[in-house]
Amino acid sequence: MLGAAQIGFIVLTAIFYYLLYREFRLALPKTSLTTEQQKRFVRNLLIAFFGWGVFIYVWSRFGVFSNFSLFPVNAAPVIFIPLVTILLFCFSKSAKEILVHIPQENIIKLQVFRFYVEVLLWALFSAALLPVQMTFEGRNFDILTGVTAVLLTTRISGFMLLDKMPKIAVVLWNILGLGLLINIVAIAILSMPTPLRVFMNEPANTIVTEFPISLLPGFLVPLAYMLHILSLRKAAIKK
Repeated sequence: MLGAAQIGFIVLTAIFYYLLYREFRLALPKTSLTTEQQKRFVRNLLIAFFGWGVFIYVWSRFGVFSNFSLFPVNAAPVIFIPLVTILLFCFSKSAKEILVHIPQENIIKLQVFRFYVEVLLWALFSAALLPVQMTFEGRNFDILTGVTAVLLTTRISGFMLLDKMPKIAVVLWNILGLGLLINIVAIAILSMPTPLRVFMNEPANTIVTEFPISLLPGFLVPLAYMLHILSLRKAAIKK
């Protein structure tokens, strides 16, 4: 079960970051960015993905991330480096120009990955490697974001629910999705063996600090809130 979950997190990360990368690549030629600026954007994006992946691997493999005696130093880089980077990117001029050419449907559709994350978390729980509160059997309701993303963006005979939704509904959906994400991140932190621990049931939440499960806090959680921020900024752009 652990081996399947490990492969699952690697595959999930690779597929959905590629899909996000593809959205950027398809939108870039439609912008007013010069060819050199487009190349620089793609190069910087790939360097950022690769560099962050190396950091997560090293931070996890050498046991720094799982050394809870160093808390919060062990977790701070994994939380704050992508957060700051993503906020700077999402509110940049380049991101706004690119977002004009990415359909809202495509951004929201990528959130389906959260359904598969919940399946993988449940598999870890079934193998007694993760506490129940971090699954949909406990206090984690993040699966709703993945399911509703599919419902909103599935087109049947030309009809898609997202097309009929007012902009405020899209904004509220993103806010609720962020709320569900914050909920599970808080539960994950409060289930770790640190002075902040609230959930005392075993096992403690340590598996997410071990590679490749560490791709969850390192890549997939940032992907979730980045998509929400991009979707909200897309909704704010005047057509």
